[in-house]
Amino acid sequence: MSVTREKNIKNKPLIISDGCCIQYGDSSALDDVTFSISEGKKVAVVGPNGGGKSTLFNAIAGLLPLAHGSLKIKGMNPQEAKGLVAYVPQKDLINWKFSLSVKDVVEMGLTKKDSFNLFSRKKINETIKNSLDDVGLLHKIDESVNNLSGGQLQRVLIARALAQNADILLLDEAFSAVDVGAQEDIMKLINDINLNGKTILIATHDINNLEEKFDEVLCLNRHCCAFGDPSEVLTEEVIKEMYGSHNEMFKNHIKESHGINNDN
Repeated sequence: MSVTREKNIKNKPLIISDGCCIQYGDSSALDDVTFSISEGKKVAVVGPNGGGKSTLFNAIAGLLPLAHGSLKIKGMNPQEAKGLVAYVPQKDLINWKFSLSVKDVVEMGLTKKDSFNLFSRKKINETIKNSLDDVGLLHKIDESVNNLSGGQLQRVLIARALAQNADILLLDEAFSAVDVGAQEDIMKLINDINLNGKTILIATHDINNLEEKFDEVLCLNRHCCAFGDPSEVLTEEVIKEMYGSHNEMFKNHIKESHGINNDN
């Protein structure tokens, strides 16, 4: 593949949000969020608790409807593009009360099971093993997830996403509740996955050294404070806006207005 062709592929828009708005009842969770992410990018989604990071991921995954605006993945609505997106939610949102093996958790990612005949079962097992091998945990395939460290559990969840063979990976708080060493291991794994052509979005609270780790950063505080190269957009003004009060910026927001001038 020529360098020019590879560059064009990398710059091809994959996820386009145009004035995306999401509401929970009368409350605005996201308002007028606009950005465009190209194929093969590694994007940090940063912002405060309640800033809309998980809400955006749920929308991209086709789990939440839009109140206004549009959100396209390869030109399709999120509901039509579900097969292209693998979502790793926050660990504390998953019910771990049941005794599950590592293999069981990864198999949950295989939503397209045509049947349980010998051929398909063999293919499923092969996919599980390959996904665990990719994250360095094949040797833990029969281990109970309750016996894993935080970093190992995160890698199992990433393996579950890889088993779906999706083009886009959404990782919600992938670095939370793990030590620094585990964070470095997970970041190395994410880099390897990205080099394989996956587009990766990671929700994180950590805004340190983003320019060294990510191609782009999306700053959210219920609206898009900034989007672009981390070294350019993470200004003092943007950080203040991102972690400032919601009240002032939404004081004129009413249901169905979505930041639109109603005189037009």
